[in-house]
Amino acid sequence: MSYIPRLKDKYEKEIIPALTSEFSYSNVMQVPKLTKICLNQGVGMAITDKKVIDTAIEEMALISGQKAVSTTSKKDISNFKLRRGMPVGVRVTLRGTKMYEFLDRLISVSLPRIRDFRGINEKGFDGRGNFSLGVTEQIIFPEIDIDKINKITGMDITFVTTANTDKEAYALLREFGIPFKNVKK
Repeated sequence: MSYIPRLKDKYEKEIIPALTSEFSYSNVMQVPKLTKICLNQGVGMAITDKKVIDTAIEEMALISGQKAVSTTSKKDISNFKLRRGMPVGVRVTLRGTKMYEFLDRLISVSLPRIRDFRGINEKGFDGRGNFSLGVTEQIIFPEIDIDKINKITGMDITFVTTANTDKEAYALLREFGIPFKNVKK
């Protein structure tokens, strides 16, 4: 038997029946699902120090378990001493098993490590069933060694779902166990 992530198993056995009864879907294929998780980190200091991008790529690879790629600027901005093609960020897109593994670690280990954590604000929905949240410190992830950090940076985490409305996406992410501030049924 092959390995199935805990949250994927939970999705198939618990979340699909729960959402089917909540939104009265007539077909299992109508139930929204999580398609990918995108991690993005803007590293503006990379303009002056080129090593910052390399450390950001290493940290993002540790956090996600997948190789990260650098993003480059699209245009010249003279006020920021920025030229087209300069590396200014790091991103990684997780799908399949790695996506469920990351979501499990995020919910059960990383989010509770945030200082004064009272839940995630549910205002991060985009109107099309996707949800974005910002993390201010990368040290909440247990994979990062605090002693080797030279600069604390944040990142954006985007959950892309097949849901048609924010209400359906909210219900899907709530069933996965994402700790929203005001849990409403």
